[in-house]
Amino acid sequence: MNSPSNKPKTAEKPKAKPEAKTEGKKGMIAVILVRGTIGASQKVVDTLGMMRLKRKNVCIVIENTRSNMGMIQKVKDYITWGEVDETTVKSLIEKRSEKNPDNPSRTKPYFRLNAPRKGFGRKGIKVFFNKRGALGYRGEKINDLIMRML
Repeated sequence: MNSPSNKPKTAEKPKAKPEAKTEGKKGMIAVILVRGTIGASQKVVDTLGMMRLKRKNVCIVIENTRSNMGMIQKVKDYITWGEVDETTVKSLIEKRSEKNPDNPSRTKPYFRLNAPRKGFGRKGIKVFFNKRGALGYRGEKINDLIMRML
């Protein structure tokens, strides 16, 4: 007899996690801390520290890797990010790079920016970008924000 317990078990395929919008695209990503960390969980504060985002309006430029996207997803309620152009990166380095006092030949790995001219968004810094706020994934529009913050 063929009972259900005698059937060979097949390995179930694990469900695929939904990928971030920028996953798989090559290039660099600019990440800007929009909100402060008061009231944030310790995991979020630690992740922001690993990303060198310790103050508001600080920007970093990182590679688009799986581990970086995982950190971005963990702190997505405090940052905005998107793909950055080479011209914007050159402008950041030219206008906002700071020399490292320990090693004058190197620059610091972050950029301190001004608050953006005309603000972040119509609904403020607690609403996501696709709902006319400031947080979350911006895509190519991150370049406009960075230029307004230089």
